[in-house]
Parts: sequence; structure tokens; C-alpha cells
Amino acid sequence: MLACVGLGMTLGSHLTPLARSHIASADVVFVGVSDGVVEAWVRRMHADVRSLQPLYAEGKPRGETYREMADVMLAEVRAGRRVCGVFYGHPGVFAQAPHDAIARARAEGFDALMEPGVSSEDCLYADLGLDPGRVGCQHYGATQFMLHRRVVDTAAWLILWQVGLTGDLGEGRFDTDPRRLGILVDVLARDYPRDHRAIVYRAPTLPFERPRIEHIPLSALPGTPLGMAETLAIPPCRVLASDPDIRARLAAIDGPG
Repeated sequence: MLACVGLGMTLGSHLTPLARSHIASADVVFVGVSDGVVEAWVRRMHADVRSLQPLYAEGKPRGETYREMADVMLAEVRAGRRVCGVFYGHPGVFAQAPHDAIARARAEGFDALMEPGVSSEDCLYADLGLDPGRVGCQHYGATQFMLHRRVVDTAAWLILWQVGLTGDLGEGRFDTDPRRLGILVDVLARDYPRDHRAIVYRAPTLPFERPRIEHIPLSALPGTPLGMAETLAIPPCRVLASDPDIRARLAAIDGPG
């Protein structure tokens, strides 16, 4: 049995009762979080907690790290143990290893499930007062956005995740630099004015922390300090264009006869 659960973003505040139950009932718990304080907190909930962080290494391809994470969890599942993988936020959001481990476990005939958690996206909506249903919201990884030509709707919000890893081509970088961020600005300038103001956001991970909410022009992004957890939220730069023909067709359905 394999269960991958999310801790949520803020220590102790977002853990669901069901996720806590999976941790408590497991024979072995693997934890994949980047904060030592959070990892220590998980260790207080179970006698056998094993960190996945040592599998990361500077210059090591991320794909290799993620395969190894799935490997170590599956080795315990195959040995007949109940395994719980614990990850920051939501275990299925920007977390390849849980998806891979669950798919592989099911393919081998084992029970496997994912228990959702509060993600950085959820925190962003709350902290920025952003309702994605109002004008729409597009989400991309920053590097993926750069590497593929997207049709951007500038009347909706654009959210770029892991902007602090901008330009990482999968070779194990843990940061970015002004040159890579400059290329991102060039890509964004295809659709937005360079002086268009955006928001650098980071969700708090400890109860006493405040979210980072910093308003900057896009042109200032290369000189802005960024960590691995930072997100770039870009508001619309034009208003929604209505379609009167579609409105008329819908109105006709509700009209007489």
C-alpha cells in the first residue's frame, strides 16, 4: 500500500485529518520537503521517517532524482509495508515523484492513492485576493513557458511557477540568474509592455511568516532576488472582449418560443 499525502504550505496549519491518519498508520514514512524545520515536525509524528532530500544533488538531472524517489518508496511497498510519502503543499502539484510512484505501484498490482493538500496556488488566491473565475487564470512552469510558444490571453491572469528556477533545463540547478530572467522578460514582452507591473509571490511555510507580495515592473525581474519557491503573478493588461453574437444566441434560448 502506498499513500502520497500533502502537508500543505504552512507548518501545522494545513495538514488534513486523513493525511495525518495515513502518516500515523504507515510502517515507513518518506518525506520530501525543503525545510528542515518541517521535516523535524514530521519526524515527531512517526518513528520511521526517511528523508528524500539527500537524493538531490547540484548538477544531478532532476529526472534521475525523481526516479530514485519513486524507487525507494516502491522498494518498501514491494516488501509488503504500508508506505506514506509526505510532500510539501499538494503532492500532485509540481511533484513528479508521487505521480510516478503511484502509477508504477498500481501497474504492479498494489493499492496506491494520493491525498490532496493545500497548495501554493490555493495560498496565492487567498493572499492576493485573486478569484480565478472572474477573468480567468493561466498557469505554467516558468521554464516550460519559455521553451514553448504559448498563445497568451492577456485579458486573464498569467501565473508562472518556480520562477526562481527560470531557465533550468533539467540539469539540477537550484537557482536562476539575471541572464535567464532577462530571456523570460523578452518572452513576456511579446505580449506585455515591459513596464507592466507584476507580483512576486511566496507562500509562508512557517506560522510566524508573512507571504512575500512584491509589486515590480516586468523589466525589473532580472534584478529581483528570487528563491526556489517564488511565483510570478501577472495581472491582465487588457479588458475582456465580449462576443455580442454569442450573447444574442444565448439570450434567444431564454426568450419566448
